[in-house]
Amino acid sequence: MIVTYNWLKEFVDFRYSPQELCDRLTMVGLEVDALEELGGKLDSVIVAQLDAVEPHPDADRLTVCQVNTGNAVVQVVCGATNHKSGDLIALAQPGTLLPGDFKIKKSKIRGQVSQGMLCSEKELGLSDEAAGIMILPPGLTLGQPAFEALGLKDFQIEIGLTPNRPDCLSVVGVAREVAALCDEPLQLPTRQIKESHKPIEQQAAVRIDNADGCPRYAARMIDGITIGPSPDWMVRRLQAVGMRSINNVVDVTNYVMMELGHPLHAFDYRFLEEGRIVVKSAQEGERFTTLDEQEHCLTADDLMICDGQRAVALAGVMGGLNSEVQDDTRTVLLEAAYFKPTSIRRTSKRHGLHTESSHRFERGADIDMIPVALDRAASLIAELSGGQVLDGVIDTYPRKLEPLVIELQHQKVVDLLDVPVDSETIRTLLESIGLEVRAGSSVESLAVTIPSFRPDIEREVDLIEEVARLYGYERIPVTMPVGTVDAVLPPKRQKLQQQLRQLMVKTGFSEAMNYSFIAPDAVGKMGLDSNDERLSAIRIMNPLSEDQAVMRTTHVPSLLETVVRNINYRSFDLRLFELRPVFLTQAEHDACQETLTLTAVMSGRRAPEGWCQSTAAVDFYDLKAVVEEITEQTRLADISFDAGHSQNYFHPGKSCCVKAGEQIVGYLGELHPQVLAQFSIDQPVYLFELDVEKLILLAGSCAKFQPLSRFPDVIRDSALLLDDEIQAAQILEIVKRSKLKSVDNVTLFDLYTGQGIPAGKKSLAIRVRYRDLEKTLTEEEVSKSHDKLIRSLSQQLGAEIR
Repeated sequence: MIVTYNWLKEFVDFRYSPQELCDRLTMVGLEVDALEELGGKLDSVIVAQLDAVEPHPDADRLTVCQVNTGNAVVQVVCGATNHKSGDLIALAQPGTLLPGDFKIKKSKIRGQVSQGMLCSEKELGLSDEAAGIMILPPGLTLGQPAFEALGLKDFQIEIGLTPNRPDCLSVVGVAREVAALCDEPLQLPTRQIKESHKPIEQQAAVRIDNADGCPRYAARMIDGITIGPSPDWMVRRLQAVGMRSINNVVDVTNYVMMELGHPLHAFDYRFLEEGRIVVKSAQEGERFTTLDEQEHCLTADDLMICDGQRAVALAGVMGGLNSEVQDDTRTVLLEAAYFKPTSIRRTSKRHGLHTESSHRFERGADIDMIPVALDRAASLIAELSGGQVLDGVIDTYPRKLEPLVIELQHQKVVDLLDVPVDSETIRTLLESIGLEVRAGSSVESLAVTIPSFRPDIEREVDLIEEVARLYGYERIPVTMPVGTVDAVLPPKRQKLQQQLRQLMVKTGFSEAMNYSFIAPDAVGKMGLDSNDERLSAIRIMNPLSEDQAVMRTTHVPSLLETVVRNINYRSFDLRLFELRPVFLTQAEHDACQETLTLTAVMSGRRAPEGWCQSTAAVDFYDLKAVVEEITEQTRLADISFDAGHSQNYFHPGKSCCVKAGEQIVGYLGELHPQVLAQFSIDQPVYLFELDVEKLILLAGSCAKFQPLSRFPDVIRDSALLLDDEIQAAQILEIVKRSKLKSVDNVTLFDLYTGQGIPAGKKSLAIRVRYRDLEKTLTEEEVSKSHDKLIRSLSQQLGAEIR
């Protein structure tokens, strides 16, 4: 928000210097980002008079002027044509540095000496365009700095407002804060309107069909106006706060908006069909062209200002091209309304239109400022355009909004701020910013009525914050917080997440941190079935880009894109993981399910490059070993790997699911070549996905201690001839079910097919370790147990001893 020092002084009689004012505003929460003096470096541009203007002897389009500075007469060559003898002008003397770093020097132009420059408004930074030099009003003192003589010297103050302070998006709003600082009254603009005898009700009508989106809509009409340029004082003031002049009517709406903080809009009345205004929601797919000549496709969530036939404005954002004020406009309908902040914010974001109007409405305008701003603007338009304000005002306010009343406890203020502030001081501070304060329900409380211009004050602590900043942050003592440290064990979920991260890093993986937003077509590259729930992603209302338009339902696309980026940078040996939520839709509940998932990829060589390192690439079993380590460390019971269940994006025959009992907790395997091709990856990639939510439910609570045996072990090796389709996991499962007390461990240590092995068969060698915790096993006991184990394998799997 930009305000000027002199404009603030029109509303508050303060005595602070510009720098002191900025310091004090910052200390009450209105941080001043910049302070710039307007015209301060242009004191060498002075008021001068043209004593004589003659044609240049050697140039048709130049004149040679004799310029009286009050102390001397100097000669200046000028290229403008709008000046004559006797005019007062702004003379930039040699050495002057004009805006744009243009330095004035004494020079010769076509043989004639020129000792300065006759300045236009553009050259002095007072306007964007200029048809000639600046002709000053008569009666000014020669030799006086031009900016000082014209009253243009001022200070521009730029304030970095937080979004919760819409009340300070105006000069009056900032002036209210200044008034509280210096304990002076706030002087608001007067509301004096001279109305004609023609009633507005006979010319216009207003109907609100969407009272939720527009609780209040008011209008006035000004007839007989003449569109033209605004007076210099208004043009200068608008330029000082960063706005350009358009014409006398539009400038008034902008001026009042900057002055009082309430946006206004003027319609050319002749373009309003049936002479009425209807506030309603847009039709889905309706097209509308705004003042910037851009066409927009509307939705049913867009609030529109319509006439009797069509839309004429995008409510609270921008007017329509079909009803804008033009050079031949004679009658305008002036709008002042209040629109629901969330509605304006969504419309502004949806259509990419951020205007001064939407900036204020989406933060919360002052609904009670409507009649004040409307009358102020109507009187200025009538004054500057020669029109007449029709009798009466249309003010449609179906359901009056009652002000919020908050009970403020004195003791709570003292406890939170730790300052000895009494109730009377609290009352004085709050009343200084326009809040109404009266006695509360108890002796130690105050009832505070919140005005409509402070939508940010909603709770008791908000009032305490107001007391703190007005009392002075610098007066609040600095104290160190006091607390106790309690030893609390982390919850199981947090502990398991930390354990998984540490485990993945320990096994050589690096954590990838990707956005939770992906492109809408990213999951489609995985080759999922058409009815897969992961294809139904949740769309983001205001995405950063189209490539980040939906919430991801799986980590796979994000990690594969990370793999691609690393390969492009010639980093081929990769071990990456991501432990973050994915977001699945729940159609039956119309909600989102957030599921914590661990996904990891491996690719490239098994060992780092080195003179004594193997060049072998990682394979399925490297990845499976990581998953086994995870299940072991999290103490999952009854883990198995089932090759009969997998996902479409894995390579057939090189993938499986991970089960805990009968419950699937994840998948792992080599990614399908077609999926890799979709992501432009030309080397094998192995991936696993684990549902961490299920791991949390199934993980064991703590490890069980088993004492070491003091007695020696006995090992038996057996080579078994089995059918090709028999899996090693089946052998291990039978050993596990045999419940032989002395079996300490079983290991598969050899697989052989080839010479000496019949077709359709394979040889698997197992090593069984026998041990007892209480005694030394005899040969007979070991042989008996081993024979029983081999018989079980033979009966259940048809195994034969080789």
